[in-house]
Amino acid sequence: MTLDEIQSAESNLLLGTYDRNPLLFERGEGVYLHTPDGTQYLDLLSGIGVNALGYAHPAIEHAIAEQSRKLIHTSNLYYHQGQAALAARLTRITGLDRVFFANSGAEVNEAAIKLARAYAGLRRSEGAPLGTKILALENSFHGRTMGAVAATWKDKYREPFAPVMPGVEFVRFNGVADLKAKFSTDVCAILLEVLQGEGGICQLSQEFLTAARDLTRSTGALLIADEIQSGMGRTGRWCAYQHYVSENGSGAPGERSSTGWLPDAVTLAKPLAGGIPLGALVCSEEAARAIHAGMHGTTFGGGPLACAVAVAVIDTIERGHLLDHVTDIGTYFRNKLQQLAQNHSAIVEVRGLGLMLAVELDSADLAKHVLAEMMRRRILINRTSETVLRFLPPYILQREHVDTAVSALSEILSEQPAVAAATAPAGGAHHAR
Repeated sequence: MTLDEIQSAESNLLLGTYDRNPLLFERGEGVYLHTPDGTQYLDLLSGIGVNALGYAHPAIEHAIAEQSRKLIHTSNLYYHQGQAALAARLTRITGLDRVFFANSGAEVNEAAIKLARAYAGLRRSEGAPLGTKILALENSFHGRTMGAVAATWKDKYREPFAPVMPGVEFVRFNGVADLKAKFSTDVCAILLEVLQGEGGICQLSQEFLTAARDLTRSTGALLIADEIQSGMGRTGRWCAYQHYVSENGSGAPGERSSTGWLPDAVTLAKPLAGGIPLGALVCSEEAARAIHAGMHGTTFGGGPLACAVAVAVIDTIERGHLLDHVTDIGTYFRNKLQQLAQNHSAIVEVRGLGLMLAVELDSADLAKHVLAEMMRRRILINRTSETVLRFLPPYILQREHVDTAVSALSEILSEQPAVAAATAPAGGAHHAR
């Protein structure tokens, strides 16, 4: 089918959940996507942070082919070899103890919320005064299921489905005083993104994380790190929380963390299985006491195929020293973007870690224009929080790809004054920021 035929069919058959770009991709290779006519696009979004190893990576192809000949699906009523092998890797790289597998980030965030409520119930039965409230952060995004969306900050995600799950209160981003004011024994969990994705690639401060860890430890509430977008090596470490250390440098409060800071639970998904749907909730032994057989489950989560691919992804990242590469190429990319900012006043800020980067512009209209022009130049990025250009490229990105992207951005921003003049309303009025 042609692009026009597919668009026509989808308009009659699908729910209108996405406003798609008019591009039809047929295959991918490395950091590039290809249309049916062979046109090549440099992909700096990687399926919104999913395709960590790019496209058609031999390790993923081999794992899919080999496992598909053996067993694609059985049931969580029985054993297969993949879950224990993958769980061993995930507990090692996170510093936590036990794993629950699901199909997506939203599902494991939902599981984390249920874990927090169940753990609070267990602690109440043991005499601890622990409530059911969950604290989340302004500009958070945790998913679209009813529990996860209740902890997602923007009204546009929650209001169409009201009433959503009660018992969530939002704290100002990096607002330590606000966090302390809203925290009490009524709280069973603080749910946070160490590096917010949809919120604009905004990083939590050491002070805020230390306060969150200290507060939760003081009552027994859980500290949950949503690493759906920032985890699995995206920032140059397996999880973004591993960039942080405790104030005294001793390894406390995360006793088993090699970097000195450890949550009670972490959620992982997007790049975990290189494009095969898979999510994981990894938690401490203490938190896991709250869950027993029959309390939660999944039909497809942690299936043989997804686990085999995830094992291959982790092993490939480790064998290829890709965490070091993400750090190096991410630093190069960020430096290039910062140099660009020095020459273009429309750039408000460059921020991010590793290959989770953002350029904030001074207007939403300009951000839309840049996005369209980058696509016209066959470079794929996306826009979040209206004014933020987001970059989530594959980990195999090279310097020449960065140079191509930054050169294109420079051209577009250099043309921007002429574009603004041509589109300004009569009388010289300007769009409000």
